[in-house]
Formats: sequence, structure tokens, C-alpha cells
Amino acid sequence: EVQLVESGGGLVQAGGSLRLSCAASGFTFDNHAIGWFRQAPGKEREGVSYISSKDGTTYYADSVKGRFIISSDSAKNTVYLQMNSLKPEDTAVYYCAAAPPPYVCSGHGCYGDFGSWGQGTQVTVSS
Repeated sequence: EVQLVESGGGLVQAGGSLRLSCAASGFTFDNHAIGWFRQAPGKEREGVSYISSKDGTTYYADSVKGRFIISSDSAKNTVYLQMNSLKPEDTAVYYCAAAPPPYVCSGHGCYGDFGSWGQGTQVTVSS
């Protein structure tokens, strides 16, 4: 059974940092793409960052570029999202999702069937 479990959310002041973790199980981690998405109240879900476990290709949305860093630890089957210089507009529920091959990841995005999702973790940034 595919499982993705997010953790690391919380309340932080603007300018602070958080590190989210996405622990994966039940699938071959090393050939999947993992994405971080977020959804704020009243807004559409947004793809924040992706990483290809095959070759490490990463993508960042313009809204987080230069502030967030995605990384992968295949020994732990875990993907991290280091979030720095947080802003109130980063407030949202953050989800991770996995896409099996085939998928295509580049600096322009990551396109695949992100059909497996975690339960989400709340990030709240106060001003």
C-alpha cells in the first residue's frame, strides 16, 4: 500500500523557517517523482516544488524560488522541503504526492500522474 506521511508543519513568524518531511512507503521510491503542493483557504491547489528521485531534477514555483529547497534521502525514503524566509502568503496546508514513471521533470515543471497523496500538514506564517 502506497503511503505518504507529511510532518513538520506549524506556526512560525514571518522570516522564519520550517522543514517539512514526506516519508514514503509501499512503492519504489528511487524511480518516482515527489511533489510538494499547497492549498490555502479559498485558493486552488498550487504545485510548489518537485524532485525526480531518478536524477535529482528539481523544480520550484516562482513564488518560492530562492527561499525553498527540496531534497531527497533515498536511504530514508523521505523528501524534505526546507522553507526559509517564510511569508504570510505561504500559509496553507502542504501536501506531498508521488508520481510513478513515466513522468517528465525539468526546470519548467514536473508532469506525471501524482495520484498518491499524503494527509497534509498545516503551515501558518504570522506577520
